[in-house]
Amino acid sequence: MVVFSLIFYSVGYTPHLLLLLASIYVNYRIALAIDGREGWPRQKMLIIGVTGNALLLCIFKYTGFLVENLNVLLEPAHVHIPVPRISLPLGISFYSFHAISYLADIYKRRVHANPSLAQFTLYMCMFPQLVAGPIVRYSSVARQLGERRTTWGRFSAGMRIFVIGLAWKVLIADEVAGIADGIFDSTTAPTFVEALAGVFAYTIQIYFDFGGYSAMAVGLGVMVGFTLPRNFRLPYAALSITDFWRRWHMSLSSWLRDYVYITLGGNRRGPARTYMNLWAVFLLCGLWHGASWNFVIWGAYHGAFLVLERAWLGRWLKRLPGGLSHLYTVVVVMFGWVFFRAETFSGAMDIFRGLFGLNGFYDQSLALGFGLHPLSIAALTAGTLIGFWRWRRPAILKGDGLVATGADYAMVAVLMAICVLWVGGGTGTPFLYYRF
Repeated sequence: MVVFSLIFYSVGYTPHLLLLLASIYVNYRIALAIDGREGWPRQKMLIIGVTGNALLLCIFKYTGFLVENLNVLLEPAHVHIPVPRISLPLGISFYSFHAISYLADIYKRRVHANPSLAQFTLYMCMFPQLVAGPIVRYSSVARQLGERRTTWGRFSAGMRIFVIGLAWKVLIADEVAGIADGIFDSTTAPTFVEALAGVFAYTIQIYFDFGGYSAMAVGLGVMVGFTLPRNFRLPYAALSITDFWRRWHMSLSSWLRDYVYITLGGNRRGPARTYMNLWAVFLLCGLWHGASWNFVIWGAYHGAFLVLERAWLGRWLKRLPGGLSHLYTVVVVMFGWVFFRAETFSGAMDIFRGLFGLNGFYDQSLALGFGLHPLSIAALTAGTLIGFWRWRRPAILKGDGLVATGADYAMVAVLMAICVLWVGGGTGTPFLYYRF
C-alpha cells in the first residue's frame, strides 16, 4: 500500500515526492517526541511540529501572494521584489492538515504516536485521499493501518460508491464545466441570463466534481479495507449557512472547528469573542483554499453570514417556511461561489453586474456561444434533481452504495460503461480541488 501510494503520488510531479517523504519522517519523529515527554518539553515539541507544518504550507502556497502584495505596498518607494514562481505540491494542504491533527491529538492524549514508520507513512499518503481529501483523522483509521478487513462484499460496495462518484464527476460536473468556463473566463459584460447560467453551472460543477472525487476516494478506501469519512451530505438542501457548513466539505469544517475554533476559545468567552472566532476561522478557511484575495473575501463572506445567523438571523430562519429558508441558503451560497470561481476581483464584479441586470437581461448573439447544448442541459437537470432536493431516492443515488439490489448493479454497470465512453471520447477536466 505504501509503495503503490508513493508511485501514485509521484506521477503528478516526482520531485514533490521528496517533500512528502521529508514531511512524513519529520512528523513521525516529532510525534514520538511529544508522546515521550511531559510538561513544557511536550508543549514545545507540539509548537515546533505545528509551526513547521504551517511554515511548509505557507512557503509553497503563499510566498508569491505575499510578495505580490508587498510589492503593492512598496510601489510608492519604487521598490520591486521579484515574485518567486514556486509550484504547488499536489495535496500539500491536505497532508499538512493530517500531520497537524495527528500531533495535536497526541498532545491531547487522544491517541498515542504510532511507533511503526510504515503505518504512519500509510496514514499520511494512502492513495485514495492523498491528493484531494477528505481530511482523515488518525484516530478514525488507526486500527485499520495494521488490521484491515477486505471481503468481496466490501469490495463490491466500494466499487459501487466509486462508480457513482465517477459518474458525478464525468457525466455531470464535466458536462456543465463548459458553461461556467465560458461565462467566467470569456465574457466581460454578461447579461443577467448569462451570469445566472454561469453561476448556477459552477454551483453544480463544484459540488459534483468535489463530491464525486470524495465518493471515489471513499469507495477506493472501502475496496482496500479503509473506512474514510463522508465529506458531503446534500449541502444544497440546507436551510441555513450554518446547516450548509455541517454538510459541505464536512472533514474540513469539522477540522477547523476542533483544531482552530475550539483552540481560540469557541463559544466559551461570550458572544463578541464567539463572533470573532467564527470569522477568524472562516478567513482561514478562505485562505486555505488559495492564495488570492477572492478566497479571503469568500471566507469573510461566509463568516459574516454565520455570525449573523448565530446573533439573530438563525431564529428568524427557523420561523420561515422551509422553502424560503432553502431559497435563502442557495442564493447566499451561489453569490459566494462568484468570488470562489472568478480569477480576479474585477472578474467577480463583472459577474455581479450581470446578476443585477446592469448589462441587460438577455443577448441571443452572446448566449449561443457559452456551452448550452442538450447534454449540458441534461447534466444541469440531473444535478439539480440530485443535489438540491430532499426526495426519497434509491440508495445507489445517495453516494453510499452500501445496500444494493440487482437493479443497482445493472445501473452501476451502465454508468461505468458510459463513463468509460465519455472519458475515452472527450477531454476530461482535472479535479477542481487539485489546485488546493
